[in-house]
Amino acid sequence: MDTSASDAVLARLMRLHPKKIDLSLGRMERLLERLGRPQDKLPPVIHIAGTNGKGSTTATLRAIAEAAGHRVHVYTSPHLVRFAERIRVAGKLIAEDALTELLEECEAANGEDPITFFEVTTAVAILAYARTPADLCILEVGLGGRLDATNVVAKPAAVGITPVSMDHEQFLGDTLAKIAFEKAGIIKEGAPTVVGPQMGEAMKAIQGVCEEKGVQPLLFERDWQASIKPRGDGFSYGDWKSEFDLPMPNLVGEHQVTNAGMAIALAHAQKAITIPDAAIKAGLGWVRWPARLQEIKNSPLNAMLPQGHDLWLDGGHNPAAGQVIRTFLTEVDPVEREIILILGMLGNKDAKGYLKPLSGIVNRVIAVPIPGEENAAEPSFLAGAATDAGINGLVAKDVASALKLTLEKAQDERPPFVLIGGSLYLAGQVLREADILPT
Repeated sequence: MDTSASDAVLARLMRLHPKKIDLSLGRMERLLERLGRPQDKLPPVIHIAGTNGKGSTTATLRAIAEAAGHRVHVYTSPHLVRFAERIRVAGKLIAEDALTELLEECEAANGEDPITFFEVTTAVAILAYARTPADLCILEVGLGGRLDATNVVAKPAAVGITPVSMDHEQFLGDTLAKIAFEKAGIIKEGAPTVVGPQMGEAMKAIQGVCEEKGVQPLLFERDWQASIKPRGDGFSYGDWKSEFDLPMPNLVGEHQVTNAGMAIALAHAQKAITIPDAAIKAGLGWVRWPARLQEIKNSPLNAMLPQGHDLWLDGGHNPAAGQVIRTFLTEVDPVEREIILILGMLGNKDAKGYLKPLSGIVNRVIAVPIPGEENAAEPSFLAGAATDAGINGLVAKDVASALKLTLEKAQDERPPFVLIGGSLYLAGQVLREADILPT
């Protein structure tokens, strides 16, 4: 697909503000006023914030609602390969010509006024959703919540707060309580609010915001539960409305049971559309969310590895993601096989915290740069962090070189288990090289 027209406008929009991130609602509200307040013309909105699992929860809720026959708008970020992935209009990625027209319309309405890239492109999504009929609109917060550009909907049909952990401290605060307070800023008076599992400090901050807004939150374990069945052949879910046994979610990893539970609780909490239990079961079976423990097969990258290998991709980038990967690798249990992590991260991420849970299970880390990312961590730093964590750390100039190094060191009787991880930006480039285009 030729995206040159929209890419040209996106490049211009990048220059309207000196900072990539500058949390504020003033610029966003100004632009939306000029556009005729499209945020007031949206279908019922479910708004989702959190540190971990908000993307998977969004994807699962979309699958459930679509399985019930509903047309669903979905806004997520960042994109992996092409910008249109962020804006799903009534079930389909926004068309290139429509995207270009809306970008130009928002660019003209904003003029030369300062506005961040995320703010103006969020306005594009809201405009697209306001002009296309749908039954539901799911908005995933970009960063934080209280001052995020998506936080312009006065009366959401429901709000979700997935697990909160330390991340983006330079923007959200240096304690878990401060970060949770920012995430909880999307909670609105009268909106049913589903809260995922939280550490004590985060839960206290979220409950404080709920109390201020007069909201009785629907809490994990108290109001809804989701747990793997003893034999691991599915999971049990229960809340104030239903109790049932379900198949394991299509997304890989034990943590996806909690994310699926969040999506089901949100489906039950909202009153805007009807979602039967049959749609919940069906939706769990076909939900897709690229670069979240995604297996890569039959791609040009696989051809660079020895026979019998496994190749997986994950975009998680914080200590909680490292723990998820450890659990996943323990579940997979690649006995007598070498586990290789090809790692690229942004420089503002906690590499040591990410790697710590992987000590004793990952045999080798091959650190790579992230092409085109000014803020990418130096591979030598990542290799050093791996060594500090007790993992053999090496450096390669790119992913292809890391795969070649893996092939050279592979033993015939121990085909490697390879995971490429540490950044959604790196994951997007890997999907491009693997010729896998998210749809």
